[in-house]
Amino acid sequence: MLSVFFQGMALGAALILPLGPQNVLVLNQGVRRQYHLMTAGLCTLSDIVLICGGVFGGSALLTQSPLLLNLVTWGGVAFLLWYGWGALRTAFRGDIELSSEKVMQQGRWRIFATMMAVTWLNPHVYIDTFVVLGSLGGQLPPEARSWFALGSVSASILWFFGLALLAAWLSPVLNNAKAQRIINALVGVMMWGIAAKLALQALGQG
Repeated sequence: MLSVFFQGMALGAALILPLGPQNVLVLNQGVRRQYHLMTAGLCTLSDIVLICGGVFGGSALLTQSPLLLNLVTWGGVAFLLWYGWGALRTAFRGDIELSSEKVMQQGRWRIFATMMAVTWLNPHVYIDTFVVLGSLGGQLPPEARSWFALGSVSASILWFFGLALLAAWLSPVLNNAKAQRIINALVGVMMWGIAAKLALQALGQG
């Protein structure tokens, strides 16, 4: 069963490593040292739910409901445009608020809501977990599915927490006003780019 475990881990890593909104947000919160472990934990918990749901039978939900996928896609496009606009506005305004106890207390629920939206309104997450991992894992014998799912989940745990800790380690270099402007500008452009890609894909399928 170890071969199935490592197969799940390798495939999970291949799907999670490309730059996406989850990775951008975890990286950004890590640089700020602002609930970065909570952010990584939320990403991991969401992946656990989605991967297990896909491997153990949920993949049919999306393939049989294009309307649901369209709703998620356009909700994700709207959210990413809004989030990208906020990041760009922060990058180009005169004052940058760096991490502080007051900012962190005010931002806890905003970060929670943002992380949930970035994850659950991203149709690529469903395609990766429900369709790709779900279809491959669902073809395995029942006793092997748990090992496949465990391998995929392990990749998520290692990646998200590793990314958050690495970003926090680099925080002394990057958590200053100039670096924050650059990071926010990059985040904004990336979010708008991902939104444009999702919109074009949805229009192409329509």
